[in-house]
This record gives sequence, structure tokens and C-alpha cells, in this order.
Amino acid sequence: MTAARATDWSTLPIVLDVEMVRALTGLSRNGIYAAVKAGELPSLSVGRRLLIPRDRLRAMIEGEARS
Repeated sequence: MTAARATDWSTLPIVLDVEMVRALTGLSRNGIYAAVKAGELPSLSVGRRLLIPRDRLRAMIEGEARS
């Protein structure tokens, strides 16, 4: 098992692409798309790109960590 590493959220762009979300969360690409489709992960579509708002992702992650 790998140790969790701290993320300095302020250094990340305000919207994240699927690959950035994958690297931050450890979710698979298919898992991310499935979460977006199910409404579990907030997203924006710009053309063919799927973008995830950084602050909404952070709030979700930190909210689940506190639960």
C-alpha cells in the first residue's frame, strides 16, 4: 500500500481533466466517467473535453474523509 501524499490544491488549475483527476484520486478513467454519468462527480463539458471543477472535487474528497 502506498502512503497518501498531501496535495497543494492551490497549485492546481481551477478545472481538472480526467487524467489529473485519475492521478489525484486513484480512480480509473472508466470509474470517473461512470461517476460523472451517475451524477456523483460534478463536471463541465467543453466540446469533447470533460472537466472537473477543482474546488468541488476537493470538497467532495474532504467531505468523505470527515464522514
